[in-house]
Amino acid sequence: MTPRTRGGRTAPAGGAGDAPAAGTPLGRRLTLLLALTCAFAVGNLYFPQALTPLVAADLGVAADTASATVTATQAGYTAGMFLLVPLGDRLAYRPFLVVLLVLTGGGLLAAGCAPTLPLLVAASALVGFTTVAAQVIGPMAAGLVPADRRGAVLGTLLSGSIGGMLLARAFGGTLGEAAGWRAPYLVAAALVLALALVLARALRTTAPAPPGAADRSYPSLLAEAPRLLRAEPDLRRSALQQAAVFGGFSAIWTCLALLLTGPAYGLGAPAVGLLALVGGATMLCTPFAGRLVDRHGPDPVNRVCALGVLLAAAVLAAGVLGGTPGLIALFAGTLMLDIALQAGSVANQARVYALRDDARSRLNTAYMSCAYLGGTLGSWLGTRAYALTGWWGVCALVALLALLPLALTRGRAVPARQPPH
Repeated sequence: MTPRTRGGRTAPAGGAGDAPAAGTPLGRRLTLLLALTCAFAVGNLYFPQALTPLVAADLGVAADTASATVTATQAGYTAGMFLLVPLGDRLAYRPFLVVLLVLTGGGLLAAGCAPTLPLLVAASALVGFTTVAAQVIGPMAAGLVPADRRGAVLGTLLSGSIGGMLLARAFGGTLGEAAGWRAPYLVAAALVLALALVLARALRTTAPAPPGAADRSYPSLLAEAPRLLRAEPDLRRSALQQAAVFGGFSAIWTCLALLLTGPAYGLGAPAVGLLALVGGATMLCTPFAGRLVDRHGPDPVNRVCALGVLLAAAVLAAGVLGGTPGLIALFAGTLMLDIALQAGSVANQARVYALRDDARSRLNTAYMSCAYLGGTLGSWLGTRAYALTGWWGVCALVALLALLPLALTRGRAVPARQPPH
């Protein structure tokens, strides 16, 4: 097999993209089970966003103080991306995934039983830290299928992640309103622990670790992500772009519950979950975005997405009007923001995964750690902006964050990727 030349460098022959590794054949049922696992893992990050007002009322704290649970979950997830996901290059996938799910279930159980906000925040950080299964499943699945099925399988997993993100807020808001904020945590704990048992039986064998992985020490695995960020300019650019857009996304959704349950609307927590369902259109838009990336390259798609975020911020600002006009603006603005986030993610991941076939897991760790660090910072800045200036300030923050992807793509003409010869 002839080594491939890319950007002046020679990629090793026989890399991760050439042939599936030996292990469990990834049939339709197992693919759907893994997609469901991705949905549960990602959903654990988002259902607490709809519970902030309920937590505040029950524990007797201010709403912006209760939003620390959301920030803690995202901060824990960022830490888990950096500290746990690289172990996927060293450990067997089956026990690794099962242990992660069991720990996540324990964290959810602790959160649902937490008597005080500090303990809830600590449990939320644990949930975020361990619910990184989706980022472990992606590289595993890529090694278990032939090249002509890889795109379809990864697309199915991404659909599961998006579905989990969208349905989680509806699940949290509706169940929380009916049975209290603890109920979503306890139900999620039971479902995740049951899924761990099913996955342990279904995934009886796993793909072997990459050659030489057992010889890598844990510190060397952790050091790889910062090293890749230094060595790969396109990785840095993709990470910054996604961190900025995801920061705006997190700011909006962290504060949206405060707006809808406040005096402007006076709605209950389920309204946040129902509003989130409008983002279901993103599951249809991401395949189209992928085709655009193949045809025109990542930068034009990212540029359009950044402009979409700017427009979404302007539309969302009309949410201060309240009533029907405000709700229409919130529906339209959140839909635009969701589509821009997911389409930009497709563009950035396409660029990142094309950098080095032999280091996709570590590239993913570096990229996603930066993205969720941006999301964590966006949640924190959003709550500060809302406390100081209200909804207008949050929308202004989103618009400012959208300027970074525009600046990073300005004037760049990236040719479309050509199929290998």
